Amino acid sequence: MLAENFGKQLGHPTRSVAGWLVTRFLTRFNHFLEENAVQLSGIQPGDTVLELGYGPGLGLESAAKLLTDPSGHLVGVDYSKYMHGMASDRMKEFVASGKVTLHNCDVAAMPLTDSTVDKVFHCNCYYFWPDLRKGATEIHRVMKPGGLMVTTLRLSYVASFAAKRVLPGKNWQPKNYIAALRDSGFTDVRMEDKQYKQITFQVIYATALK
Repeated sequence: MLAENFGKQLGHPTRSVAGWLVTRFLTRFNHFLEENAVQLSGIQPGDTVLELGYGPGLGLESAAKLLTDPSGHLVGVDYSKYMHGMASDRMKEFVASGKVTLHNCDVAAMPLTDSTVDKVFHCNCYYFWPDLRKGATEIHRVMKPGGLMVTTLRLSYVASFAAKRVLPGKNWQPKNYIAALRDSGFTDVRMEDKQYKQITFQVIYATALK
Protein backbone atom coordinates (compact mmCIF):
# COMPACT_ATOMS: atom_id res chain seq x y z
CA MET A 1 0.00 0.00 0.00
CA LEU A 2 2.83 2.38 0.89
CA ALA A 3 4.59 1.66 -2.40
CA GLU A 4 1.38 2.24 -4.38
CA ASN A 5 0.73 5.55 -2.62
CA PHE A 6 4.29 6.68 -3.34
CA GLY A 7 3.83 5.70 -6.98
CA LYS A 8 0.59 7.70 -7.20
CA GLN A 9 2.36 10.76 -5.84
CA LEU A 10 5.22 10.30 -8.32
CA GLY A 11 2.74 10.26 -11.18
CA HIS A 12 0.46 12.99 -9.84
CA PRO A 13 1.96 14.94 -6.90
CA THR A 14 -0.57 16.74 -4.71
CA ARG A 15 -0.28 19.57 -2.20
CA SER A 16 0.40 17.35 0.80
CA VAL A 17 3.24 16.03 2.94
CA ALA A 18 3.61 13.11 0.53
CA GLY A 19 3.60 15.50 -2.43
CA TRP A 20 6.27 17.64 -0.80
CA LEU A 21 8.45 14.59 -0.19
CA VAL A 22 8.02 13.48 -3.81
CA THR A 23 9.02 16.96 -4.98
CA ARG A 24 12.21 16.75 -2.93
CA PHE A 25 12.85 13.33 -4.43
CA LEU A 26 12.28 14.56 -7.99
CA THR A 27 14.52 17.57 -7.48
CA ARG A 28 17.37 15.42 -6.20
CA PHE A 29 17.19 12.44 -8.56
CA ASN A 30 15.80 13.95 -11.74
CA HIS A 31 18.10 16.94 -12.06
CA PHE A 32 20.86 15.27 -14.10
CA LEU A 33 18.28 13.45 -16.24
CA GLU A 34 16.49 16.73 -16.95
CA GLU A 35 19.74 18.48 -17.85
CA ASN A 36 20.78 15.69 -20.18
CA ALA A 37 17.36 15.53 -21.84
CA VAL A 38 17.64 19.24 -22.61
CA GLN A 39 21.19 18.98 -23.96
CA LEU A 40 20.52 15.87 -26.06
CA SER A 41 17.47 17.50 -27.67
CA GLY A 42 19.76 19.83 -29.63
CA ILE A 43 17.59 22.86 -28.93
CA GLN A 44 18.19 25.80 -31.26
CA PRO A 45 17.63 29.47 -30.27
CA GLY A 46 14.44 29.89 -32.34
CA ASP A 47 12.84 26.51 -31.70
CA THR A 48 9.43 25.80 -30.26
CA VAL A 49 10.11 23.27 -27.51
CA LEU A 50 7.73 21.16 -25.43
CA GLU A 51 8.43 19.50 -22.08
CA LEU A 52 6.06 16.79 -20.91
CA GLY A 53 5.61 16.32 -17.16
CA TYR A 54 7.73 19.31 -16.17
CA GLY A 55 7.37 18.73 -12.41
CA PRO A 56 8.99 21.47 -10.31
CA GLY A 57 10.45 23.07 -13.47
CA LEU A 58 14.12 22.08 -13.50
CA GLY A 59 14.13 21.13 -17.17
CA LEU A 60 12.07 24.16 -18.12
CA GLU A 61 14.65 26.40 -16.50
CA SER A 62 17.50 24.84 -18.49
CA ALA A 63 15.64 24.82 -21.81
CA ALA A 64 14.41 28.40 -21.55
CA LYS A 65 17.98 29.69 -21.34
CA LEU A 66 18.77 28.17 -24.74
CA LEU A 67 15.89 29.92 -26.54
CA THR A 68 17.71 33.20 -27.06
CA ASP A 69 16.04 34.13 -30.34
CA PRO A 70 12.84 36.23 -30.03
CA SER A 71 10.95 33.50 -31.91
CA GLY A 72 12.02 30.79 -29.46
CA HIS A 73 9.17 29.50 -27.31
CA LEU A 74 8.93 26.89 -24.56
CA VAL A 75 5.72 25.04 -23.72
CA GLY A 76 5.17 22.72 -20.78
CA VAL A 77 2.36 20.35 -19.84
CA ASP A 78 1.85 18.63 -16.49
CA TYR A 79 -1.19 16.87 -15.06
CA SER A 80 -0.49 17.91 -11.45
CA LYS A 81 -1.93 21.22 -10.25
CA TYR A 82 0.67 21.21 -7.47
CA MET A 83 3.55 20.92 -9.96
CA HIS A 84 1.92 23.49 -12.22
CA GLY A 85 1.89 25.99 -9.38
CA MET A 86 5.46 25.24 -8.36
CA ALA A 87 6.85 25.45 -11.91
CA SER A 88 4.83 28.61 -12.63
CA ASP A 89 6.47 30.27 -9.65
CA ARG A 90 9.95 29.11 -10.69
CA MET A 91 9.41 30.31 -14.27
CA LYS A 92 7.35 33.43 -13.52
CA GLU A 93 9.67 35.88 -15.30
CA PHE A 94 9.76 33.74 -18.45
CA VAL A 95 5.99 33.25 -18.31
CA ALA A 96 5.41 37.00 -17.87
CA SER A 97 7.59 37.74 -20.90
CA GLY A 98 5.70 35.25 -23.08
CA LYS A 99 8.78 33.08 -23.60
CA VAL A 100 7.22 30.20 -21.65
CA THR A 101 3.65 28.87 -21.61
CA LEU A 102 2.64 26.27 -19.02
CA HIS A 103 -0.45 24.09 -19.21
CA ASN A 104 -2.03 22.00 -16.46
CA CYS A 105 -3.43 19.18 -18.61
CA ASP A 106 -3.21 15.56 -19.70
CA VAL A 107 -0.47 14.70 -22.19
CA ALA A 108 -3.09 12.82 -24.23
CA ALA A 109 -5.12 16.02 -24.76
CA MET A 110 -2.77 18.97 -25.19
CA PRO A 111 -4.10 22.41 -26.21
CA LEU A 112 -1.48 22.79 -28.95
CA THR A 113 -1.90 23.28 -32.69
CA ASP A 114 -0.90 20.48 -35.06
CA SER A 115 2.70 20.40 -36.35
CA THR A 116 4.04 23.36 -34.35
CA VAL A 117 6.73 21.85 -32.10
CA ASP A 118 10.38 21.34 -33.09
CA LYS A 119 11.65 19.46 -30.03
CA VAL A 120 10.00 17.46 -27.26
CA PHE A 121 11.73 16.23 -24.12
CA HIS A 122 10.66 14.50 -20.95
CA CYS A 123 12.14 12.66 -18.01
CA ASN A 124 10.70 9.80 -15.90
CA CYS A 125 7.26 10.53 -17.29
CA TYR A 126 5.73 8.01 -19.69
CA TYR A 127 5.42 5.22 -17.08
CA PHE A 128 2.41 6.97 -15.57
CA TRP A 129 0.40 7.45 -18.77
CA PRO A 130 -2.70 5.23 -18.77
CA ASP A 131 -2.42 4.69 -22.53
CA LEU A 132 1.02 4.91 -24.14
CA ARG A 133 -0.42 4.87 -27.65
CA LYS A 134 -2.70 7.85 -26.97
CA GLY A 135 0.17 9.81 -25.43
CA ALA A 136 2.56 9.01 -28.28
CA THR A 137 -0.07 9.84 -30.91
CA GLU A 138 -0.72 13.22 -29.31
CA ILE A 139 3.01 14.00 -29.19
CA HIS A 140 3.31 13.10 -32.86
CA ARG A 141 0.31 15.31 -33.72
CA VAL A 142 1.86 18.49 -32.28
CA MET A 143 5.35 17.94 -33.73
CA LYS A 144 6.67 19.33 -36.98
CA PRO A 145 7.87 16.86 -39.64
CA GLY A 146 11.39 15.80 -38.69
CA GLY A 147 11.00 17.04 -35.11
CA LEU A 148 12.97 15.22 -32.41
CA MET A 149 11.60 13.65 -29.23
CA VAL A 150 14.00 12.74 -26.41
CA THR A 151 13.32 11.07 -23.09
CA THR A 152 15.82 10.13 -20.39
CA LEU A 153 15.58 7.52 -17.65
CA ARG A 154 17.77 5.48 -15.35
CA LEU A 155 16.48 2.03 -16.22
CA SER A 156 18.05 0.23 -13.27
CA TYR A 157 16.17 2.48 -10.84
CA VAL A 158 12.94 2.30 -12.83
CA ALA A 159 13.04 -1.51 -12.88
CA SER A 160 13.69 -1.53 -9.13
CA PHE A 161 10.68 0.71 -8.50
CA ALA A 162 8.53 -1.50 -10.73
CA ALA A 163 9.60 -4.61 -8.80
CA LYS A 164 8.44 -2.91 -5.59
CA ARG A 165 5.13 -1.99 -7.28
CA VAL A 166 5.84 1.72 -7.05
CA LEU A 167 5.21 1.91 -10.80
CA PRO A 168 1.94 0.54 -12.16
CA GLY A 169 1.61 -2.20 -14.78
CA LYS A 170 4.10 -2.72 -17.62
CA ASN A 171 4.15 0.76 -19.15
CA TRP A 172 7.53 1.45 -17.57
CA GLN A 173 9.24 -1.07 -19.86
CA PRO A 174 11.04 0.88 -22.62
CA LYS A 175 10.05 -1.67 -25.28
CA ASN A 176 6.39 -0.79 -24.73
CA TYR A 177 6.97 2.94 -25.13
CA ILE A 178 9.19 2.35 -28.17
CA ALA A 179 6.45 0.25 -29.76
CA ALA A 180 3.86 2.96 -29.07
CA LEU A 181 6.10 5.60 -30.65
CA ARG A 182 6.62 3.51 -33.78
CA ASP A 183 2.92 2.74 -34.05
CA SER A 184 2.13 6.46 -33.76
CA GLY A 185 4.22 7.53 -36.74
CA PHE A 186 7.70 8.05 -35.31
CA THR A 187 10.77 6.79 -37.11
CA ASP A 188 14.38 6.13 -36.08
CA VAL A 189 13.13 5.13 -32.62
CA ARG A 190 15.99 3.79 -30.52
CA MET A 191 17.35 3.58 -27.00
CA GLU A 192 21.00 4.26 -26.17
CA ASP A 193 23.08 4.04 -23.00
CA LYS A 194 24.81 7.24 -21.89
CA GLN A 195 27.26 8.13 -19.14
CA TYR A 196 27.13 11.06 -16.77
CA LYS A 197 29.79 11.27 -14.03
CA GLN A 198 30.11 7.47 -13.93
CA ILE A 199 26.31 7.06 -13.87
CA THR A 200 24.76 5.02 -16.67
CA PHE A 201 21.40 6.22 -17.91
CA GLN A 202 19.25 5.61 -20.98
CA VAL A 203 17.96 7.87 -23.73
CA ILE A 204 15.08 7.11 -26.09
CA TYR A 205 15.10 9.08 -29.34
CA ALA A 206 12.28 9.34 -31.88
CA THR A 207 11.81 11.45 -35.02
CA ALA A 208 8.36 12.57 -36.16
CA LEU A 209 7.62 11.18 -39.63
CA LYS A 210 4.85 13.02 -41.52
